[in-house]
Amino acid sequence: MISSDLWQANQDLSIACLEHPFVEGIAQGTLPRGCFVFYVGQDAFFLRAFARAYSIASAKAPDWEGFNLFHDLTNGVLEELQLHQNYAQIWEIDLQTTQPGVATRRYTEFLLATAWSRDIGAIAAAMTPCMRLYAFLGQKLAEPEIPNHQYSDWIKTYSSDDFEQLAQQLEDLSNRYIVDEPQAHSLYRYAMLCEHEFFQSAWEQEPVTSHPYGFGSCSLMETTKTALPHQSPVTS
Repeated sequence: MISSDLWQANQDLSIACLEHPFVEGIAQGTLPRGCFVFYVGQDAFFLRAFARAYSIASAKAPDWEGFNLFHDLTNGVLEELQLHQNYAQIWEIDLQTTQPGVATRRYTEFLLATAWSRDIGAIAAAMTPCMRLYAFLGQKLAEPEIPNHQYSDWIKTYSSDDFEQLAQQLEDLSNRYIVDEPQAHSLYRYAMLCEHEFFQSAWEQEPVTSHPYGFGSCSLMETTKTALPHQSPVTS
C-alpha cells in the first residue's frame, strides 16, 4: 500500500520528532509552559487551515463516499480544535489574536496551495503525515501507560483509538486516490519536514531560520518543485 510505503520512507523524520526535546517534554510533563502556550496558539491556527484543506478535498472527491469521508475528517479536526480551546481557557491563551510564525505559515500555505492546485490524491498525500505522525507520537508516549501530569490530555487524545481511526481513514483515502507516486513521496516528505520544524519552532518560541534536515529557508515553490531528500521531484 502506498500509505505504508510513504510512512516507512520517512522513519528518519518520525523518530526525529519522537526524540525532539519538545515531544520529550510532553512525554515527561516537563515542557516549559511558554513552549506549550506558543504551540497551542500555532497549532490552532494550523488546524483551521487543515480543516479548510479537508473541505477542499471533499469538494474535489470524484465519488460520494470520498466526499463523506473527507467531511468526517473535517469534523475530527473541529473536535481537536475543541481540545485547544479547553487548553486556551485553562492556560489563558487568546486563540483569536494568535499570529502565525514562520513555520506555521509555511506549513499552512503549503497545504492550502496543494489543496487548491492539485488532485485529491496529492491532497491526501500532503495531509496524511500530520495524522499518522500524531497517532504514532501519542501511542509511543502512552507506553506502557498514559502518565499523570499537565500534558496527559494531549497524550490521551493522540493515543486514542478514535484518533488512530481518523489516521487510518486518511491513509485509506491516500491508497484509493494517489496515482502519481513520485509526487506523493515529495509532498509527504515536505509535510514531514514541516512537522519537525513546527516542533522546533515551538521549542524555540520563535520563527525557525535553519533546519537540521536542510529545510531551512527554502521557499514553498522552490521546495515543492524540486527534489526533496531521497525523493523524486514533484511534477505539475
